[in-house]
Amino acid sequence: MSETVEGHLERIVYFNEQNQYTVARLKVSGIPELVTVVGRLPGVAPGEILKLTGAWETHPKYGQQFKAHGYSVSLPAKVHGIEKYLGSGLIKGIGPAVAKQLVERFGEKSLEVIERSPNKLLEVEGIGEKRLQMILKAWEDQREVRDVMIFLQGHGVSTGYSAKIFQQYGHNAIRVVQENPYRLASDIFGIGFLIADRIAEKVGITKDAIIRAEAGILHVLEKISDEGHVFALYDQLLDRTEALLEIDRGALEPAVRNLAASEHIVVEDLHPVRGLTDIRFGVLQSDESNGVHLEEDPSEAITAVYLKAFYAAEVGLANRLNALLSVPIKGIGIDATRTEKLVLQKLAIMLSKEQWDGLHTAVSQKVSILTGGPGTGKTT
Repeated sequence: MSETVEGHLERIVYFNEQNQYTVARLKVSGIPELVTVVGRLPGVAPGEILKLTGAWETHPKYGQQFKAHGYSVSLPAKVHGIEKYLGSGLIKGIGPAVAKQLVERFGEKSLEVIERSPNKLLEVEGIGEKRLQMILKAWEDQREVRDVMIFLQGHGVSTGYSAKIFQQYGHNAIRVVQENPYRLASDIFGIGFLIADRIAEKVGITKDAIIRAEAGILHVLEKISDEGHVFALYDQLLDRTEALLEIDRGALEPAVRNLAASEHIVVEDLHPVRGLTDIRFGVLQSDESNGVHLEEDPSEAITAVYLKAFYAAEVGLANRLNALLSVPIKGIGIDATRTEKLVLQKLAIMLSKEQWDGLHTAVSQKVSILTGGPGTGKTT
């Protein structure tokens, strides 16, 4: 069950710039001791008022602490909090001494002066034009951090993912998420299509939007590759994407064309090859000198859809095999029958007919490809 804690951020004990993991101390009304808060809290600074959602837990070494899953920030309203916030080092150009001078001069209106009447800062000793510009830039940067985090969490993004998104895109994070949240799936580890799709719905991307269709197609192709396939059949791809996205097939075909045009995928017609013992699809060339005659059968064409990397890998492999096959065979001096006898004598194992066929092919041909599922005897 989620709980809420609100208080002044007194100090930051630890902050990891890589993942924004933070250990902080919070002064909470009604609790005499400072509360330890842990979680991803990018952009927070001492003096700010934090409203955190999460749960209490007991650490075996550090005792009771509040583990935050989400948070919102508001600027301090009292002089003490303002001085601590400005003197935290978050605003470049303002240290503890200048922060003290600012609150002595402007009191509770110090932050309002920075925001609305920044030239008044020149009235404070030690602040000249150069330092003023430094302060204003840092103030703007910090405000953008808060705006990004508030925007992302307001659209259902957890603090952990919000931190990763801001780390990736910086001040462009809001624009990226609004324009194409599906970029998150490819740019940020841990954010897959399903999370990006939920964010897209929150920011108003319609179910039949072309960017959603494109992202869905890429996601399905990745899932198919995880199943061990180099390509997907065109109709199979559209069927699975249609079921995933719950949109009409007609919205997917333009997305396939867009992805092909942008070279994210490759769409190619493949033909079964006559001359092999079973139906194979490929680009091997005939080699009459070796007695191999391969002929494509255009009547059985299929449309294959590849992710670009897999297409390049397959074409590269096929070209390499063609190069090997183009060189005349030279005798390798291995007697398959004698090898068979030695195997039986020394290893005391029996090979199946298919394994012996594979052995004879390997020692008599320049190139052989061994295939088979797990446990079929390839290693033996």
